[in-house]
Amino acid sequence: MDKILFDEKNHKFILIGFAESKDEQGIPSNQYLIQHKNKSILIDPGGFGLFPILLSRLLKYTKLQDIHTIVLSHQDPDVCGGLNIWLEMTEAEAYISNLWLRFLPHYDIKRIDRIIGIPDEGMDLTIEGKFYLKLIPAHFLHSPGQVNVYDPVSKILFTGDIGAGMLPCSENNLFVEDFENYKKCIDGFHKRYMASNQALRKWVKNVESLDINIIAPQHGYLYKGESVKKLLEYLYDLKCGIDLL
Repeated sequence: MDKILFDEKNHKFILIGFAESKDEQGIPSNQYLIQHKNKSILIDPGGFGLFPILLSRLLKYTKLQDIHTIVLSHQDPDVCGGLNIWLEMTEAEAYISNLWLRFLPHYDIKRIDRIIGIPDEGMDLTIEGKFYLKLIPAHFLHSPGQVNVYDPVSKILFTGDIGAGMLPCSENNLFVEDFENYKKCIDGFHKRYMASNQALRKWVKNVESLDINIIAPQHGYLYKGESVKKLLEYLYDLKCGIDLL
């Protein structure tokens, strides 16, 4: 399944893979594509087995030679297990937290020279002209080097594992329609995988000043409208990780 989440003038934010691949063996993930004029940005392309289906969907919107940038939220195989083939097939530069640069060669990646570290404080990543993406730190949620991506044009915040839901779980459809019902789909994951309430509160305070239309996690349904506010409130008060150890 692929769906255009935002389309205005020369800018699109596209969900190109949604949590339904049989190749992912119980950990289905979401992949996203941002297009700005003739530049395309791929977010969390996933494992090697996803490449054929994602490529077929991606070619509906862009060309391989137009993939300018790949952003990786953290080091897990469901994020960057297929990175080597994307680097072989495109001329893109890939961005990931500085913490994980030394580990990526273990994925048998040949083009390490095209992987760029993101500093702990995050950065503004200029794509073309005045258009940039905000790479926002989300440390210890769950990775000590997790990175979020905020697109100020579409006002969509990609949150990686934050807000992730385990599917199938509820009767929602792409977007969370009943947050109270959906909490059972996210509660166990966040209590086990997020490091602490202190880390969550720091993140919430960091992103709540952003103008957010949609929160797009790497797993499960997306949040918009009232569910964005409810997710942030839920996470701000959640005891997790070492709070429960």
